Amino acid sequence: MSKYNFSEKNMRLYAVTDRAWVGDKSLLWQVEQALEGGVTCVQIREKDMEPEEFLQEAITMKELCDKYNVPLIINDNVEIAVKIGAAGVHVGQGDMPIAEVRRIAGDDIIVGVSARTVEQAKEARDGGADYLGVGAVFGTTTKHDARPIERETLQAICNAVDIPIVAIGGVSKDNILKLKGTGVNGVAVVSGIFAADDIKTRCEELRSLSEDMVK
Repeated sequence: MSKYNFSEKNMRLYAVTDRAWVGDKSLLWQVEQALEGGVTCVQIREKDMEPEEFLQEAITMKELCDKYNVPLIINDNVEIAVKIGAAGVHVGQGDMPIAEVRRIAGDDIIVGVSARTVEQAKEARDGGADYLGVGAVFGTTTKHDARPIERETLQAICNAVDIPIVAIGGVSKDNILKLKGTGVNGVAVVSGIFAADDIKTRCEELRSLSEDMVK
């Protein structure tokens, strides 16, 4: 999938991988369960994996996501995203500047940027971001330094930019509908998906709730 086929509907249920809950399964198996359950985007996030191992995992993950026609986003590693032909790359505020991402990856790749303020959101949009990840919207155990942002800030960001916005940080089936009316286009979920005993069923629930949230 290229950025020209990408839309705000790809933000509905955005799965972000985390190996913390793999257990006796494989991450690939977990992601396929999520895809069968209706996730609309997958971000592969591997902060501690060796480059060659990450490359091989990314290649396999892209083949799987292509089978379901769901975009694969690579967290932070622009070179691997380009090498495997991933749909996109996601960068945080402390990662590579978006201008450098575009220089390396070109204009055809989806670029997502993390933002916590209206200023960061506008800067990312003006720099060429295709979507924003905004959060943490709730408390999260995935990133210990991620302080929750106010609902008013989330609404202000949604009102300030005209690119898709996915809410991230502590999102679960129990709180997702609290985001209704904020203007977000969907939710990015980590433990709410991958810590579930039945990932497919959990994703079906989350997808339904997310669709309700944006109505």
